[in-house]
Amino acid sequence: MQHSSTQPKISLVVSDLSASGVLRWGGAGVRPFLLAQALQQLGYGVEVVGFQFGEPATLSSESGVTLQTVPGGEYPQFFQSIRQLLGHIQGDIIYAYKPKPTSLGVALLKKSMSNRPVIADIDDWELSWHGGDRFEYRPSLKQLGRDILKPKGALRNPDHPLYLKWMEGFVSKADLVTTHTRFLQKRFGGTYIPNGKDINLFNPDRYDTDTSRQRYGLSDYFILMFPGAPRPYKGLEDVLEALDRLNQPHLRLAIVGGSPYDDYDSQLIERWGRWIIKLPSYPYQQMPEVVAAADVIVVPQRNEPAALAQFPLKLTDGMAMAKPILATRVGDIPEILGDTGYLVEPNAPDQLMEKVQWILQNWPEAQERGRQARERCVQLYSIQAMADGLSEVIAPMVAKIPITTLSDRLSNR
Repeated sequence: MQHSSTQPKISLVVSDLSASGVLRWGGAGVRPFLLAQALQQLGYGVEVVGFQFGEPATLSSESGVTLQTVPGGEYPQFFQSIRQLLGHIQGDIIYAYKPKPTSLGVALLKKSMSNRPVIADIDDWELSWHGGDRFEYRPSLKQLGRDILKPKGALRNPDHPLYLKWMEGFVSKADLVTTHTRFLQKRFGGTYIPNGKDINLFNPDRYDTDTSRQRYGLSDYFILMFPGAPRPYKGLEDVLEALDRLNQPHLRLAIVGGSPYDDYDSQLIERWGRWIIKLPSYPYQQMPEVVAAADVIVVPQRNEPAALAQFPLKLTDGMAMAKPILATRVGDIPEILGDTGYLVEPNAPDQLMEKVQWILQNWPEAQERGRQARERCVQLYSIQAMADGLSEVIAPMVAKIPITTLSDRLSNR
């Protein structure tokens, strides 16, 4: 849908628009740009503004959104960056991605200056990486001084966990909240807007499975695929333990991309290397072809806060590509899959082993479930479904925007 000049413009404020932030893969498939796609389908103009804390990266040319970045940094110099970014926020509605000082904090500051409504989008529990509700910052007076005054002092970091904790208290200052999991909705309130998938790109009819398997060296095996970054809470050890117990030479776990955070995937290879095929990272546009090479997509999350807060994109990657899904009953996974996949309890290698055996012995039914998963993804987890949910949230807010606000913007063109 074309953006009308009389439609409000929406500023998506993102904390880190760098190659190590949301612009990995050119922004494709990452939550802020999924929101942008859905908003564009509704006819809104969209700009994406934010700080750049790492290497610069370009936005995928198909996005059609305006991108404005300001160099990031540390306090106190970072206050100047904030001032610069405030000047770039032109939208009639401000949509802050993540409850961070570098996104929601800036958005609420702009609201105080311009009275523009703010929506807070929460797609992760940021504090879960720092102990969650157990996090405490209780330094000695001397340590506090070091953290504030020394170069590279901890409190000079704009997203120090102390500030993240403070920002959780400011979520209620937003006019609306959207979340992408029930866990986050329960914690922060607001409206559930799950991630949408580009079902035209992730369309199994566009790819040949045998060709993909040959291209990626997987033709000789029955492939369980994990198209994501390994981390302990993602449960890959349970899958590998299950493969150990099955001990069938034609089975392999293909890990796509590896861990950008640490050497965890190397640890997995050291212990279970005989079962692992490690594939490199690929551009987002290539991922459907990679997923096409899989027999089964595995999403074996463990029952931990970090997993509960996340919407596993690899789940809808597999669903959209009509692959059988083997996953655990953690967080939103049972709701997302419905009865179109296979579910086991978390931390249960024996159950995974039994379910893999069952899938092997009942392959036609597993393929049919994959086809049903595709249909469910199209209906509930497409970009269009995301747009439909956002429409219900934003339309009442748009109705309250003063006509003078739109008139001022149009007169400044």
